[in-house]
Amino acid sequence: MGKFKIIETPIKDLVLIETKIFRDNRGFFMETYNQKEFEEIGLKLNFVQDNLSLSKKGVLRGLHFQFKYPQGKLIRVIKGKVYDVAVDLRINSPTFGKWYGVELTGENGLAFYIPEGFAHGFLTLEDDTYFFYKCTEIYYPEYDSGIIWNDPDIDIKWPLEKVEELIISEKDKNLPKLKDIIDKLKEEGNWIKI
Repeated sequence: MGKFKIIETPIKDLVLIETKIFRDNRGFFMETYNQKEFEEIGLKLNFVQDNLSLSKKGVLRGLHFQFKYPQGKLIRVIKGKVYDVAVDLRINSPTFGKWYGVELTGENGLAFYIPEGFAHGFLTLEDDTYFFYKCTEIYYPEYDSGIIWNDPDIDIKWPLEKVEELIISEKDKNLPKLKDIIDKLKEEGNWIKI
């Protein structure tokens, strides 16, 4: 194996990336991104923004996306643990409205690539979780949108039993359901990529 290996998910274009970690008695070293090696495994990406968040246990963020200027995201947890989720919003996709979730930790070395056309959210499962992601597009607050985290039509199986209390922003508590924005998704369909 090279430094990176693709792990397919049940949703087309949504992939995990296994990273080679070099460990010894001092700790470990790993490359988190290498443009040339990513291209060799089929991921030709152009990142324009990096983001880092710190959250305590029980924080649920999402499900977020941008109607215009959609963002692809390469996600890693630097320290701590999250349950990370992507929902397919590509209207012409056979998996439209389906979700996939994965546990990312500071120890497992996994990265999650969520391409343009997906909503994204995560639940922190440990205190002091550092969540880092690279984006293929700049954040535009005027095009920021989302779907409520507990939309019954999507039915995400969040591991709520692993947290004592959910901490959700007022903005995220008031996001619409997928069925309430489907017409807008169809109108803005020029950003869909399959």
